[in-house]
Amino acid sequence: MKSVFLFERFDFINRDISGEGPPRAKARIFSQAAAPGGARSFLQAVSKVTEEAPTPLRVVQMEGLAVLKIIKHCEEFAPALVTGQLLGLDVGSVLEVTNCFPFPIREEDDEADADGANYQLEMMRCLREVNVDNNTIGWYQSCLLGSFQTVELIETFMNYQESIRRCVCIVYDPSRSSQGVLALKALKLTDSFMDLYRNNGLTGEKLREKKLSWVDIFEEIPIKVSNSALVSAFMKELEPESPVTQCDFDRLKLSTAPFMERNLEFLIGCMDDLSSEQNKFQYYYRNLSRQQSQQQAWLQKRRQENMARKAAGEEPLPEEDPSNPIFKPIPEPSRLEGYLVTNQISSYCNHINGVAGQNFNRLYLMKALHED
Repeated sequence: MKSVFLFERFDFINRDISGEGPPRAKARIFSQAAAPGGARSFLQAVSKVTEEAPTPLRVVQMEGLAVLKIIKHCEEFAPALVTGQLLGLDVGSVLEVTNCFPFPIREEDDEADADGANYQLEMMRCLREVNVDNNTIGWYQSCLLGSFQTVELIETFMNYQESIRRCVCIVYDPSRSSQGVLALKALKLTDSFMDLYRNNGLTGEKLREKKLSWVDIFEEIPIKVSNSALVSAFMKELEPESPVTQCDFDRLKLSTAPFMERNLEFLIGCMDDLSSEQNKFQYYYRNLSRQQSQQQAWLQKRRQENMARKAAGEEPLPEEDPSNPIFKPIPEPSRLEGYLVTNQISSYCNHINGVAGQNFNRLYLMKALHED
């Protein structure tokens, strides 16, 4: 389903410091304006902030409430794929995710896109009225067995980048989380890949020039979950007296065959897709070689004809004929699909390797228990 809405319509909300924005954002701006060391005006403080070089993103700090909302939304609709909006603040090298809300599931058409945009704007307005951080900093989405690396994800990133300087996508995998691992990761596109994608430069020559490989498309940002002191104290009160919980017992389950089977099925499908991409490039290089041979034969024939015309005292003909079909350049296929499929294959292999290693640990543990 689509997670791209009309972000330009609420771009005025993202970094609004006109007096109606979140109090925490206004406090930072006003504190910079009133900092000691010189009587600077408010406009001078704001201009200095905007002129500073952007700080690279180091960590995504998520409120525990936002994490629980994401998990609840994705688990309720699994295995269907869902998505939602991330709200928070961009503070230096930290992207703070303080709240989120889900997008409604509708059919993909123009009317549904308009309804989704109106719903999003209405939610932002309601959050604004109750003084909740309503700055858009990205979106979250669910996936099945880590299958999120698609062209649609990249297009969504590029749409967000038009109105938001820094944004992330939080990906949650309910199927992997059922194996005792919190499958939550924050992703962003690398700057080098975004530059090539904007300029339609995903060709072999440009990729070799920039030294960009398939591992340089996405960048995973570390996630830090934080809670207020009151929430931490409340969670401490809710902790069971027994140090062992049901979740600890679930991690000792020896049956992981369904999870492994699905991973292997998806891996085989990706291998077929990669083979299809390779066939496209083989077809392209065969056509390119055939065209070069035709050009050489035509050029040799034209040179012989020009030698005869010179001997007869006539003007030679040009050695290039743009109207000839053999001189029309053959467009090179994009490498994006192949790179994404390779990335996905690597992800599946890592999943299988991790699950297999955990299974061996469980088997050795069971063996030791039986021997005792």
